[in-house]
Amino acid sequence: MKICYFDAFSGISGDMTVGALVDAGADATLLVDGLRSFGTGAAFEIEKTRRAGIAATKFRVVGGETGRHRHLPQILKMIDGSALPRRAKENAAAVFRRLGEAEARVHGVPLEKVHFHEVGAVDSISDIAGACFALELLGVEAVFSSALNVGSGTVETEHGTLPVPAPATAALLEGKPVFSKGPAMELTTPTGAALAATLATAFGPMPAATILSAGYGAGDRDFPGQANVLRALIANRTSASETVTVSVIEANIDDSSPEVLGYAMERLLEQGALDVTLTPQMMKKQRLGCLLRVIARPADQEMLASLVMRETTTLGVRVYAAERRVQERESVTVATPFGEVRIKTGESGGFSPEYDDCRRLARECGIPLKQVIAEASYSYLKSTR
Repeated sequence: MKICYFDAFSGISGDMTVGALVDAGADATLLVDGLRSFGTGAAFEIEKTRRAGIAATKFRVVGGETGRHRHLPQILKMIDGSALPRRAKENAAAVFRRLGEAEARVHGVPLEKVHFHEVGAVDSISDIAGACFALELLGVEAVFSSALNVGSGTVETEHGTLPVPAPATAALLEGKPVFSKGPAMELTTPTGAALAATLATAFGPMPAATILSAGYGAGDRDFPGQANVLRALIANRTSASETVTVSVIEANIDDSSPEVLGYAMERLLEQGALDVTLTPQMMKKQRLGCLLRVIARPADQEMLASLVMRETTTLGVRVYAAERRVQERESVTVATPFGEVRIKTGESGGFSPEYDDCRRLARECGIPLKQVIAEASYSYLKSTR
């Protein structure tokens, strides 16, 4: 699978995204031809430049219709009538819908009444459509992204001076990992946030892959000490173990009953925790206690941390990021004398019968659980010979 990984260490905007993809190998001539089919009268400049010593590509929209405020149906009609390939049209439309939903929520109006102001201008339509078309030109099948540098300070909008990230950007990036580093200005724009939030299937470290090309898209300004570029890495996904970022939530507990802790474990798993463990330990004043450790997706971190404090007696938790290596896994089904059991298999050859299947058959057949597990393991090993 060919993937694109956006490394947004200096933020992301629409023009930076197009520039990075062209720099990574997307055909600039075909890209411009596709954008001209929108009939906006705009011209497009693609030029090499440098940002803090890094060679990058700058994409710029020149002229065209100005001052027009468009509603979502008008923009979707423009996309549908263009010469872009089907999937590029679908992705561009999805990005604009996501952006429209964020604007509607921020301003408290129905989606169909949202005026797309700046993002309805020719340059933003070209940025979003151009990014989606460039991904198609590169043959990208899946998009991934790093955490996004949103910047800091304030930004001037037609609604006045607003804090960074702007309201629409903040709404688009709910549940996504962000940080602030560098100059006090907007580094991630609503258009860039909409592209990342809509197209990226996951945020975090780059998946295991073989890099084919790297491209750098230039922002408008050149910062001292920080390259104002977005990096796009085009790569072939490999079958090696995947590296992902997870949040670890911990609490030392010495004043809670086993029943309460067991219930808390059940609730955490029900609410999406990747794993929950309870480890006995000797604590201060020679009290026996346990370490509760929860492994969570970053997007679930705050919700699960609150759940720990609500369902246990702890008054605080520790939260930190960790790297998780995950093997490619598949599920196969084997037949046993008691019924079918799913088997989880790993790329290194390991396997494990699905506990819930084995437990259900043990109860239904009135036999020990260990016997069902043994039969399932035997059936799987026999099928692989």
